[in-house]
This record gives sequence, structure tokens and C-alpha cells, in this order.
Amino acid sequence: MAELGKIERPAAEEFAGKRKLYCVPNIYPLKDAPDDYSGLVNKYWDEAVQQTERLEAAGKIRKIFCESISVRGDEAYEALSGINERALQLIRKKVEEGAELIPLEKEEIFNPFLDWANCLSVVRTKEVFSKVFEFYAGLGSKRLQYAAGLIDENLPGGEAGLLIMRDEDRVQLQLKADIEVFLVTPPSYDDVMRWFRDKAKEYHP
Repeated sequence: MAELGKIERPAAEEFAGKRKLYCVPNIYPLKDAPDDYSGLVNKYWDEAVQQTERLEAAGKIRKIFCESISVRGDEAYEALSGINERALQLIRKKVEEGAELIPLEKEEIFNPFLDWANCLSVVRTKEVFSKVFEFYAGLGSKRLQYAAGLIDENLPGGEAGLLIMRDEDRVQLQLKADIEVFLVTPPSYDDVMRWFRDKAKEYHP
């Protein structure tokens, strides 16, 4: 995997001719979320857009890869509108500037992966949990292998791509070594993570 770096203002000439991938951790709005969380999410995506545009000094985004999307065109936009409207706003903007949105998921892998994830949330016994998790983890591995291959196939030399994916999944991607990876790290990302930790402590002190 390419070396990761938090680079705010890359020197364009340093990365000319190289494959570049700008990685934005996917932060989701929550239905009926408290105002403080909604405010953090909006601040996060505002900062993510600003940092992404600064990174484009190293190369304009030509390909967009977004988790949970297995369809193209209007179908993709419709799916995103129900999942993460703020991510959709960023994607639409980049598509209007000439980028192409490429489905990152394969339905035959992603749909059963979600089914097993849902099963994990209702399992009560350790033995059953172990069995269900085995299937879930296996499909999770296939999902990430597919995503890494798709990025490799669709990001030619000299181009820049945008990856929107949960950070815990992104760190497991085995990308080709010649892909320069740039992390988009808005200051408010830590605030969002702290919000979740604080909520977890309320339920499990």
C-alpha cells in the first residue's frame, strides 16, 4: 500500500504522471440526530470539501469511488440521497467539474455482506455469533479485494481519484504501491469520533 500522508498543499510537479487517490472518511448523518451531532457532521463535510479542493493542486479529480454504491447515474444519486446527502453534494460538484462516479460495490458481494451485518446485530449466543461473524468477515474481505481491484483498473497513470469510505475499511484496502494516497483529515473528524465515544460511555459507563 502506498505511504499515507496528511498533505494540505501538495506540489503539483512532484506528483505529475502519478496515480493519486484522495481519501475522505465517510461520516454519515443520523436520522433524528441531536443538533450537536448534525452540526458536527455539517462542519466536517464543509472542511472535507475545502481540503479536497486544496489537494486538487496535485491533480483534478477524474474518478470518484464511493462505498455502498453499486449502480450508476441517477440510480446512484438516488441511493446516495437516502444514505448521505452531504457526500452526495460533494460528488455532484465533482461530477459537474468533469469527474466520473464509478460504482465501488459489487451487488453479489455487498448485499449478502449487509445481510450478515444485520444478523450480527440480533444474535444472542456466542456460538451463533461466531458462525455468523465468519461469513460476515469472509464477505468483508472479498468486498475490500474487489474495491482495491476496481480502483486499480479505473485509475490510470497521471489521474486523481476520490475515495469516500469509512476509515476503518479504507485502512484495510490493499492498494497498488504506485498509487499515491492522500488523507483528507478535517479537524472536526476527531470531534465526531469523540461524540460517538461520549455516547458509548453514556450507555456503557
